[in-house]
Amino acid sequence: MTAPIRSDFRPDIEGLRALAVAGVVAYHFGLTALSGGFAGVDIFFVISGYLITKHLLQEMSDNGRMNLWRFYARRARRLLPASLFVILATLAIGYFILSPDEQALYSKGAMFASAYMINFWLIRWSFDYFASDAANNPFIHFWSLSVEEQFYLCWPALLMLAAWLRPGRRAVALTVGMAGLASFIACAWLTTASPPWAFYFSPLRAWEFAAGGLATLAPATLWRNRRDLGDAAGWLGLALIAAAYLRLSEDMAFPGFAALLPVAGTVLVLLSGLPTTAGLGSVTGFGPRLALALLPFQWIGKLSYSLYLWHWPVIVYAQILMPNLTITQRLACAVLSLGLSLFTYHVIENPVRRNGWLMAGAARALVPALMLTGAGVVAAYASAHLATRNIGPQQRLLVQAAAMPSMARASDEACLADLATVTPKPCMFGAGDTGHTIVLFGDSHADHWSTPVIEAAKRNDNRVVTFLKSSCPASRMTSWSSRLKRDYTECDTWRRQAVAQILALKPRLVVMSEFSFGNLVKEAPAAMRDQQNVAWQAGLRETIETFSQAGIKVAVIRDVPINDQFANTCVARALWWGEAPSRCDTPRAHADNEATATIERRIVQSVSNTTYVDLTDRFCDQTTCHVFIDGKLAFRDSHHLTTAFAGTLEPDIERALFSKSLAAK
Repeated sequence: MTAPIRSDFRPDIEGLRALAVAGVVAYHFGLTALSGGFAGVDIFFVISGYLITKHLLQEMSDNGRMNLWRFYARRARRLLPASLFVILATLAIGYFILSPDEQALYSKGAMFASAYMINFWLIRWSFDYFASDAANNPFIHFWSLSVEEQFYLCWPALLMLAAWLRPGRRAVALTVGMAGLASFIACAWLTTASPPWAFYFSPLRAWEFAAGGLATLAPATLWRNRRDLGDAAGWLGLALIAAAYLRLSEDMAFPGFAALLPVAGTVLVLLSGLPTTAGLGSVTGFGPRLALALLPFQWIGKLSYSLYLWHWPVIVYAQILMPNLTITQRLACAVLSLGLSLFTYHVIENPVRRNGWLMAGAARALVPALMLTGAGVVAAYASAHLATRNIGPQQRLLVQAAAMPSMARASDEACLADLATVTPKPCMFGAGDTGHTIVLFGDSHADHWSTPVIEAAKRNDNRVVTFLKSSCPASRMTSWSSRLKRDYTECDTWRRQAVAQILALKPRLVVMSEFSFGNLVKEAPAAMRDQQNVAWQAGLRETIETFSQAGIKVAVIRDVPINDQFANTCVARALWWGEAPSRCDTPRAHADNEATATIERRIVQSVSNTTYVDLTDRFCDQTTCHVFIDGKLAFRDSHHLTTAFAGTLEPDIERALFSKSLAAK
């Protein structure tokens, strides 16, 4: 027995769901130029705020109270069965695709996803949603579902509080508005101050739900009697959503002020679809309601929840198996996602949602829901335990090699300053006298050279002083931070002080290394790249000339090759699949960034007292750059050396620094 479809169904909202999920899928699949398709999630948030507020207020108006058990039972029937099915299927398929270490990590994510708390887990691990390592996490998209569930838990209490303080829609609107404003102010601030919190923390996304709630409370008479005004608002809303999809990008600070675009657009579309004198849900006339009620939008909108659940694990696993997917292959992934969504909707989601027996009482839905949640947590925990047992000796060595800190960071994690730090922390290694001091200066790509540099210095009775800051090039330039989504001004402040302290030390030699500008510039917005290129060349010259003019010799170590994938996970998967690590190698023409190195070499060689150190041939032959060299994992991700392999380069570093740089006249 199934329940009938509600008479207050709005086709335009179903169409909005289609727009939302289409944007998200298109963005993740790379099928279109919709660089802001991720804003589809924000559309979902506004729709949820609108519908939940509308239904709860209607229930309070009709019955004088709110039946929370029935409310939560509806949410459980609607969301839980399909999500648990996808979680379990993703875990099972991941056993054959992911390495055991990945399985152990992401099974923990599945455990939090089952309990609708994965957003907190993501904050804890400070995962950047847009970072490349996020592309391997098949459960990361559950963060938005967790935020929604947490909203469902708290929102009824806010509405009841408003009704208790002062009955009436005006009091509810004031309460919801104040809560939304406070949430937005905090979100806008933390979008730049602490992006993971702004992105994943549900109270900082509450303003988007509140915007939908306020749309419910808007005066209906204005829209009911002025259909032309409603249509104009709807078309403007769709235009704002289109602008968000086309103009937003991962280079922008988000959510913050940028999220106002899709949120405002969704609110306008929701308002434009309010019932008119022509009747509830009428789609007569040339308006956005008619467009959103078209059959393709209705069909996709109906599948939107299942499609959202399936699309991400499909594309994640496809990209792992075939790293360079063609457009045809991506389209095939989209078709597969649709097929899985159809199955899930017709076999699981809709039958459970409309099951008459489950709808007869709240307990009939809530008790199985708790049991299913527990089953999901237990299954994910068991998967993590099994994966840990499958980490054999070879896999364990890879994990340990990737996790081992450099010699500088092993001494003190603060030796490599984090993004927020602006005061340099010099770290000293060795017992040489002050007249035999070498300085290592730069970002994390200087840090991974600290092991061979310190060892070489010790062998020659020199001490090493490090000045290192994450993502902060030694070249004097204002770089763009892909994590902060803004100019990295903290780096400028830190570098200025570091250079002054280095000059005061009067070392024999400054060893510089930094993330290759050819790679760094890829993280900057396209419009800034030419400007950043000019700034880098001038900044590199200025930094080395500052030291050279002070009578200090400089050695610039060319950056290491960059790999197509995270080398540690790629090699771990290869071993798990019974394949050779060489499947993870990268063509030299793509990895060595020769064009940037040529410019860098020319600048360095044009300044007196400077030496250019190029060890690329230790990583690459004439055609290929390798990730597994002499039985050791060379990289701990796509572009940082493992400490164990870096240690094998000590003889090369010693020759370059002590036989060439310091010996040069």
